[in-house]
Amino acid sequence: MTRHVTRAAVAATAATFLLGLAPSAGAAGNPVPPAPAAPSAEHRAAAHRAAAAPATRSTLARFFAREDAVTTAAADPRISGATVPVYTLSPDFVAGREGAPVAKLEYLAGTAVSSDGRKASLWMVPANGRSRSWQVVNIATGDDEARYAAKGARTLPGGTVFREPQLDAWFVQRRARVLPLDEDALRAVGAAGTTLAAYQERVRKAYGDKLPGSAYAKKGKAGGYGAAPAAAPVAAGSAGAAASAGPAASGPSPAAGVAGLAVLVLASTVIFLRRRTAQDG
Repeated sequence: MTRHVTRAAVAATAATFLLGLAPSAGAAGNPVPPAPAAPSAEHRAAAHRAAAAPATRSTLARFFAREDAVTTAAADPRISGATVPVYTLSPDFVAGREGAPVAKLEYLAGTAVSSDGRKASLWMVPANGRSRSWQVVNIATGDDEARYAAKGARTLPGGTVFREPQLDAWFVQRRARVLPLDEDALRAVGAAGTTLAAYQERVRKAYGDKLPGSAYAKKGKAGGYGAAPAAAPVAAGSAGAAASAGPAASGPSPAAGVAGLAVLVLASTVIFLRRRTAQDG
């Protein structure tokens, strides 16, 4: 299965606004960091409105009609289930910064379903840093985000579900425990999982010399820690404007160095990332 990717741009766009949701560092000497702050009900509702907007549904119809799987008119996409927060492994945690949560909030995701049953994830971030106006910045095949969020809640209730991007592996963490949610995570930490301290040591050894500002990153090798290819708009021939709860964003992105990201969504070329077709229950 293929998946469209604009992860580096998504993270950059969300960074300024979502930084305000970050929890404060834990008490000195506390070996268990705090959980990352969850988005508010207001943020979730605004993101859901962006996902359900008519412009988004129109683009989804064209997305599902790719490769003639279904006609645009017959796709009849609908938004299914709740909007979920998506967290990724935090560079601060990798670096061993005291009080840093294991993961950081990257975007909110909604699930769209076509008339033929196929699913897609909508990635949403604030439009120009406004909490009440969100925009769809990527459409990806499958429903990994919602599926692993649900699996993590069953596996370790109250835990933080997060993705380790270098492995495309999904984990759930609560207090001092880290458990695997997919095959890549299983290979990394084993079926019984691992302690948070052991997990931090593993990622420090694997990525500690590849963090932002490192010599590795400055040389441009793989873009450094957690980077993805340059931002690529989604879905050729689409509206070319952000689907949001309010008017489409027209000003510059709040994240420095990401030119034109406000109209990233739903226009021109795509980048593909291979994703397994097997569904982990």
